[in-house]
Amino acid sequence: QVQLVESGGDLVQAGGSLRLSCTVSGTSGNIFRVFTMGWYRQAPGKQRESVATGTSGGSKNYADFVEGRFTISRDNAKKTVYLQMNSLKPEDTAVYYCVAQIGSKFYWGQGTQVTVSS
Repeated sequence: QVQLVESGGDLVQAGGSLRLSCTVSGTSGNIFRVFTMGWYRQAPGKQRESVATGTSGGSKNYADFVEGRFTISRDNAKKTVYLQMNSLKPEDTAVYYCVAQIGSKFYWGQGTQVTVSS
């Protein structure tokens, strides 16, 4: 069974940085390499929204609100995807979820809380 575990969420002041990690278990490294990995977030009272995605081929996409502040990366040997977040703003406060997609299957982590104080 594929499982995703996020970590790295914290309370940080505006302008600060955080690096989120998401480690995948229950699958081989060869399968992980094929996953499209992504980060979503959900703020209180708002819908879940995409933050960044990274394909197995190396393509990366970011939401407009990222504005060059975040970087998604992956370490296939560790079966881990990262989200480096810089210049954080209070509006970045949300629960951040990791997602792995292969074909029509999606696997979600439990989320990690990011709180940015002003």
